[in-house]
Amino acid sequence: MSRYKQGRDEPPRRGKGICAMRGNCGKKGMFGQQLPCPDDGDAEAPTDDDVDMLRDVCGPGWPIPDTVCCTKDEINTLRTSLQQAEPLIASCPACRNNFRAYHCSFTCSPDQSLFLDIVQTQKTDTSEAIKEINYYVSEDLKQGFYSSCKDVQFGATNGFAMDLIGGGAKNASAFLKFMGDERPGLGSPFQISIPDTRQGQDMPEFIQPLDFAPLDCSANEVAARCTCIDCPKVCPTLPYVSPPRDSNSSSCTVGAVSCLTFSALILYSVAILLGLSAYSWKLSVRHRQRRYERVALLGDPPLASPSAASGNQFDGTNSYSHHNLASSSPTSPGIDVPESARNVMIVDGDHPDGATSRRDPDASSGPSHSSRFRLGRGASLLDPIDQLQPRQNHLNIALRGFFYRLGWRCATYPALTFGIAALVIAFLNIGWKFFKVETDPVRLWVSPTSESAVQKTYFDENFGPFYRAQQVFVMALPPSFDDSLEAHEAFSNNNTRNVAKNHDLPTNNVMTYDNLDWWLKHEQAISHLRSEPNGYTLQDVCFAPAGPGTPCVVQSVSAWLGTDIKEWGDDWASQVEDCAATPSNCLPDFGQPIDPKLILGGAKGDWLKAKSLVITWVVGNSLDQEQVAKAEEWETALEKYLRNVEQTSAAEASVKIAYSTGISLEQELNKSTNTDVKIVVLSYLVMFLYVSLTLGGGIDSSFFFGEEGFFAGVTDLIYNIPVYLRLQKRSSTSMQSSSTSLASPGYKRTYMATLLPTLLSVNSKFLLGLFGICIVLIAVSSSVGLFSFLGVRVTLIIAEVIPFLVLAVGVDNVFILVHELDRQNGLHGPGSKPTQTTSPGSYEESIEDEMEVPSYLSAEERVARAVARMGPSILLSSVTEVIAFALGALVPMPAVRNFALYAAGSVLLGALLQLTVFVSAMTWDLRRTEDNRVDCIPCIRLRPAIALYDVNPNAGGEGLISRSIRKYYAPYLLKREVKQLVLVAFGGLFVTALIGIQRITLGLDQRLALPADSHLVDYFDAVDTYLDVGPPVYFVVQDSDINSRHGQQQLCGRFTTCMELSVANSLEAERKRPDSSFIANPPASWIDDFLHWTDPVLDTCCRVKKADPSVFCKPSDPERVCKPCFEDSEPLWSITMDGLPEGPEAMRYLRQWLNTPTDENCPLGGQAAYGSAISFRGDNSSVQASHFRTYHTPLKSQNDFINALAAARRVSNDIQRRTGVKVFPYSLFYVFFDQYAHVVGITVEVLLLALAAILAVTSILLGSWRTGATVTVVCSLAVLNVMGIMGFWHISLNAISLVNLVISLGIAVEFCSHIARAFMGAGHGLPYDHPSGRKERDERAFSALIDVGPSVFSGITMTKLIGISVLALTRSKLLEVYYFRMWLSLIVSGAIHGLILLPVALSYVGGAGYSLDDFDEEWVSSAMRRPADYEYAPFHDADSDLSN
Repeated sequence: MSRYKQGRDEPPRRGKGICAMRGNCGKKGMFGQQLPCPDDGDAEAPTDDDVDMLRDVCGPGWPIPDTVCCTKDEINTLRTSLQQAEPLIASCPACRNNFRAYHCSFTCSPDQSLFLDIVQTQKTDTSEAIKEINYYVSEDLKQGFYSSCKDVQFGATNGFAMDLIGGGAKNASAFLKFMGDERPGLGSPFQISIPDTRQGQDMPEFIQPLDFAPLDCSANEVAARCTCIDCPKVCPTLPYVSPPRDSNSSSCTVGAVSCLTFSALILYSVAILLGLSAYSWKLSVRHRQRRYERVALLGDPPLASPSAASGNQFDGTNSYSHHNLASSSPTSPGIDVPESARNVMIVDGDHPDGATSRRDPDASSGPSHSSRFRLGRGASLLDPIDQLQPRQNHLNIALRGFFYRLGWRCATYPALTFGIAALVIAFLNIGWKFFKVETDPVRLWVSPTSESAVQKTYFDENFGPFYRAQQVFVMALPPSFDDSLEAHEAFSNNNTRNVAKNHDLPTNNVMTYDNLDWWLKHEQAISHLRSEPNGYTLQDVCFAPAGPGTPCVVQSVSAWLGTDIKEWGDDWASQVEDCAATPSNCLPDFGQPIDPKLILGGAKGDWLKAKSLVITWVVGNSLDQEQVAKAEEWETALEKYLRNVEQTSAAEASVKIAYSTGISLEQELNKSTNTDVKIVVLSYLVMFLYVSLTLGGGIDSSFFFGEEGFFAGVTDLIYNIPVYLRLQKRSSTSMQSSSTSLASPGYKRTYMATLLPTLLSVNSKFLLGLFGICIVLIAVSSSVGLFSFLGVRVTLIIAEVIPFLVLAVGVDNVFILVHELDRQNGLHGPGSKPTQTTSPGSYEESIEDEMEVPSYLSAEERVARAVARMGPSILLSSVTEVIAFALGALVPMPAVRNFALYAAGSVLLGALLQLTVFVSAMTWDLRRTEDNRVDCIPCIRLRPAIALYDVNPNAGGEGLISRSIRKYYAPYLLKREVKQLVLVAFGGLFVTALIGIQRITLGLDQRLALPADSHLVDYFDAVDTYLDVGPPVYFVVQDSDINSRHGQQQLCGRFTTCMELSVANSLEAERKRPDSSFIANPPASWIDDFLHWTDPVLDTCCRVKKADPSVFCKPSDPERVCKPCFEDSEPLWSITMDGLPEGPEAMRYLRQWLNTPTDENCPLGGQAAYGSAISFRGDNSSVQASHFRTYHTPLKSQNDFINALAAARRVSNDIQRRTGVKVFPYSLFYVFFDQYAHVVGITVEVLLLALAAILAVTSILLGSWRTGATVTVVCSLAVLNVMGIMGFWHISLNAISLVNLVISLGIAVEFCSHIARAFMGAGHGLPYDHPSGRKERDERAFSALIDVGPSVFSGITMTKLIGISVLALTRSKLLEVYYFRMWLSLIVSGAIHGLILLPVALSYVGGAGYSLDDFDEEWVSSAMRRPADYEYAPFHDADSDLSN
């Protein structure tokens, strides 16, 4: 008899065979569980039924004793309690049997009194029951029990069983404490405390802690052995895979720098040292030579000049050649002329210094009185004919002939040209009827043939599109922002400006009663929100795992405790902590536990100090556009509601919200294209204005700045105002001077001042420039029409950028043509002697007829000559640009490919229109100018000025830029020392670029594509800061044979006969090395949960009718008519996979499992967790596809996303190689990051192909492989510098920057091609190794700079710089980073390489030149009348320097 029952106060009995509790003594409440009675009586022998029940409930891990301390009712209560945990741990026999043995010992052991100590009792409805008891357990048993269960997984939640049965305990004490705490559900109905039993701890007398040998999950026995998924100790070791390196890190380093940087710095330093050494040696040699010359002059008569003596040091040099070198010229850039040559050469009479030769008495007469002319480029008429004769290039002759005929016809028949062009343009623009704009982000940025796109399509077709997530972050504002709404707005604006600075986000605790109350009211309103006009609610569009009309998936703290905080009670904080600790005890309506990290952001385990509430509504997605339209309509209503909440949140609750809906991204991306319309339009207008105003720059700079120019005349007019007003008498000196001659400087200055209105109104080419711009826009429009007809969709980026790009690229052709026509007007314009050239198509005859200089040519002839001279150069630049842009179409991303196609088409059409229609327009404009008609108003004709002086208002002159390049820039650049410094400087730029290239990262932050004030910027910042989980990833298995045992073994992981590295086992093994695999959670293995669902031990899961086992029981069917599946199967159901379903039976059970709800009775039911994880074939005879769901580690940077995709593909390939099953990974972001697996290779491939094309085109069209190679190398260096700037200026490599690199290559060619062709056409054709070759190349480089340098600078460099500078005002980060920054870099890089490095490089290694003119007479006359040669040339006679 129990002493407790007798009411005695003596201490309870203790010893073997003595109980501590027994029987049931009522419930704590009406719905509570039965509580045990205190009882220190003797243990009693069980009945046979009790023994059978104990054997069934406690399992093989607990031997049945002869006597027990429990009754049949207690055994039934124990069975019920254990059944709640059974589905969670049944996959691991060791954990399951240890769990049962632990609880059976507590309930039925005959020696309870030795390890149980009743602390407190309580009154119940019928008697006195235990309220608290101490359960003494040995430390070894604690640790062994915990170890066997800590790694057991529960696939339905992608988590661990320990999260459910042990509250996520991290040690044995916490595990047992959690199970013993008084708690409904898996907890205890009364408090079971677990005292510390380690050695040295105080324990009551006679207490002996429970101690039995726990089963080890790695033991080789059926009752204990667990699989790899639940027991890491039995897992095989995977081959080592190193974690991915940071994109900026290098595998080879020397100290803090990479091996490449170290090698480049060493080589560059060595090269500089060698150069300095060679220069020092040369100086010392020159110094010794000069000492020798001085000694020679003192000792002997001066038979020869020092320079002649110095000229003898060049072996094999022709002393009578004008190409020899001398070092005594102080103004010549390192070019010396032999004494013998000096004696026959003269200096122009109009030399800036007025120098004349001291050796030639006729030198003072100047060019018009000397016996010969200096022809420029160091030539003279008395030079040997073999050196004077220019080399010819047959391709150049053919091209010039073709362009001459083209120009002649367009100039002669402008109306016909305009008519034909109008018809072609109209035909091309018909394609606008097929015009479509692509706005879908996936179709915009993802190639439909890419691996990820194909896999996404397969996933969508088999499992349905990924859910449409609507997510809100509720964050508390910092204290400084609590005072006013204005402060909140300031905070918000600051946050949007700092896109990637997460520290600007709120960091206060959001878990306060007021904040929760405020938000829950809004959440409740959202659940009843109706869309317009159809009135859809969340229930109509949400994802409901159990089927339509069932609870929606809403992940929020309200899913734990409800949307009415008043129902939470005063202890709401502890309830939140309990739910976060054991989500299975707070199941939401949709039946799946919620990981607290999904709804409480920034908590780091301290859930009541969470920095953000995270709320997610999961809306269903579908391939049915009607269903999508319903979802989008409700999302529109939600977006509007959240926008209003955002505006009032700070004032109402001192919180800030960040949100995103299913339609937000597409809307904001489309909005971003319209954000900077004003900026883009302003950029266009600035370029229009600049081109229109600067195109008519054919007025000589001396007209404005000369001694008798316009400004001098204006000064005289102002000075003489008092005289004109008769306030002052004219001085007698002035009167005498004025009466002397009308040619006095004063009268001439006055005449020049009065001539200005005529020059500005007539010589202006504003209308012509505007027409040139219109041609560019027409080319863009025609390109859009053509490609729209071909089915190539337009993107909004194309609409903004292509006109700007084509204008920047194509306007240089307009400048070059107009400037060349100005030059032709200066040579053959009005005032020249007329000729009889009337041939409409023979360029050769037109040259033969011109034997005297100057000669007047008709307007058509001058235009044709301008086109003939510049047409091949335009052809060269246009062909290379079109090829470079077209190669961008190799990039598979649709937006980029379409951009490249539209750009190539626009540039090609623009060039064609410029060489035809614009040529006709130039002819009309030239006729207007010579007819003195006002620009823009040609109907007004001005009276021509009286020609009192030798001034031709219509003749083209030398502008300020041209004069500066000729007088200062070109001579200085081509000095020997300057050229060497240029090579050193650009070598340093190359090394710097190599360093910068190594800093380039991959990726495109989606925030850059959004407007700066977009609400998604805040949302993405909040995701990075507060969301501590990564995106889900699905490993999709294709065409697996689930009907066969082998097919099941290829996938499963919870059975002992599964493949060692099956799909499930491989994913679990990869999870254990997240640094390499980026997998954070256990995989949701549907095959294991399905097969364990058939376990007859789980008698509440798979059930069939007793009367007809072929019929499944419903959840509502009573136990008396049902029995567990496979209860009587032969062979018996086993963890070895014996007795499990296969063949057609497997499909029948699988379909039933997918219809079984996931609830407390059967957590393994597949309806909620796996309802969309399996796709059957059309006849339902087999599985077509299935997926294993898990999660990535939190991904914060672009590099993380790229590496996660690469790791997932590696894992899939490894699984496929090991198992033979087709597997691929899928996550929502994969389609956007697929490009980065290939972007580096594509970049190298496209750039190399473009360089090869440039080399081929330039070598052929320039007629020299050496010059073509030089141009190609300079262009490649320009692109390398742009790439280096990308690294330093934080411009990532992606499809957009790749196209910009291709564009930079095309623009670099544009900077270089015109100068290169002018260089090739400016020389005599001397062999490369000719002793006089270097000086000849210097002179050709000089000539090229003064010929086309002004056009390159004003028409290319300044046009682009002015246009791109306006983009600095943009608010779009995408335009700022990838268009302003990158285009500014490529323009500056192209300009300095084309205008500085290329002339220097050509002067060293340029190919042999040829004449741009076809006959010697034209070449001679052209050289004689070249205006630039009359005033100054850098390579003139050394005697002119000596005369100074």
